[in-house]
Amino acid sequence: MDDRFRALDAWLRSVLPGAAFRIEPASADASFRRYFRVFLADRTVIAMDAPPERENSHAFVHVAGLLREAGLNAPEIFAQDLARGFLLVTDLGTTLYLDALDKGNAQRLFGEATSALVRWQAASREGVLAAYDEAMLRREVELFPEWYLGRHLGIELSTQQREALENIFRTILGNNLAQARVFVHRDFMPRNLMVCDPNPGVLDFQDAVYGPVGYDVACLFRDAFASWDEELVLDGTIRYWEKARRASLPVPSDFAQFWRDVEWMGLQRHLKVAGIFARLHYRDGKKGYLEDTPRFLGYIRHAVARYNELAPLGRLLDEVEGKRAQARYTF
Repeated sequence: MDDRFRALDAWLRSVLPGAAFRIEPASADASFRRYFRVFLADRTVIAMDAPPERENSHAFVHVAGLLREAGLNAPEIFAQDLARGFLLVTDLGTTLYLDALDKGNAQRLFGEATSALVRWQAASREGVLAAYDEAMLRREVELFPEWYLGRHLGIELSTQQREALENIFRTILGNNLAQARVFVHRDFMPRNLMVCDPNPGVLDFQDAVYGPVGYDVACLFRDAFASWDEELVLDGTIRYWEKARRASLPVPSDFAQFWRDVEWMGLQRHLKVAGIFARLHYRDGKKGYLEDTPRFLGYIRHAVARYNELAPLGRLLDEVEGKRAQARYTF
């Protein structure tokens, strides 16, 4: 029992006066938040511990309200102490999409997820969430050379390679910024979706922004922790696009253009996440994330192979991987 847990326990006794309860760890994530399941006589709820100097609980409360207003199954806030970073919220259960998905139920579960996504995007209003603008998108892709290439691989890019990477970034972000804008969950993936009623339950939404329409679709089907056959990814994306069109969302009328936008948006995210996973390992001491890095490099290679404009990124990766192999086997 650390000091924050003791403070959380005392706070729970104040907001649940007279109630008998017990607390068990529920989950932790890549942030500094911790979650505890609180067992009451007739139900369970979730207590969230989010150190205010590290996490923005105001954003959690705000976005939870937006999601619920849009008709999604996001946690209801029962009690809050934002100054100390304590929240008491709905328990959406214990079954992650990530654990439940298989070939037999993937179409149904992904279908319910994309229906929820369309409702979320249909509720979009400019000025309600921070803009996912060029500055933010660029800060994210810069994590790739800083943390993945520099810190993890120990590679310092030459001036020529750095210029090539800058041109690649401009090309990718140009596509991202040309996409229509909607509410973006920003981590709409199976690890943050719960199998529950109504389905899905939505978690980890506090970093939501107003940005490119293809972002959350890329998150859902190009997952950080599991890979799916291309046929399923394409089918799920088409089904989302059809729903989005019926809901008058600002997706391209040509699916081929939308598919390209999703892949290029996914590329921005894959570069970012490769950097984030390295940063989690080296800066934050969170082990295990680097094991999924090859998945992201595979996603990057897949996109690079499809579009001529991205060929310079493929050449750069070849150079970087060749340099790493040479360093590894030089005695």
